[in-house]
Amino acid sequence: MKSKLIFISFLALVPLAFYSCISPIEEFDSNLLEGKWQSGTVFQRFFLDGSGYTWDVDDDVTEDEAQQFTWSLNGNTLILYHTIEMGGVVPKSYTVNVLSADSLVYHDDYYKSYSFSKVY
Repeated sequence: MKSKLIFISFLALVPLAFYSCISPIEEFDSNLLEGKWQSGTVFQRFFLDGSGYTWDVDDDVTEDEAQQFTWSLNGNTLILYHTIEMGGVVPKSYTVNVLSADSLVYHDDYYKSYSFSKVY
């Protein structure tokens, strides 16, 4: 009887042990995205209405010629919906690691990391 009680107690505690190992999804303030961000020669500009655009001066593209996108930020998931010239939308999903007033760091599903600094 005592061994059954110990076994049942063990079964009850195992899920709690695994649950404590799961990290909560960090929530980021989407208002912090507003503005112009730079990573090397790549720039992104986010607007609070969920629109934005990106350009790379290394590709001889100016801000006036930038590729438009819309965006959403839910928890730590940032999705950029790029509008392509031939029509259509290409979604790209990222996991945000850092979002502060000066720093934006996110990675894709292949853990390629992108690090941006706010340009004032």
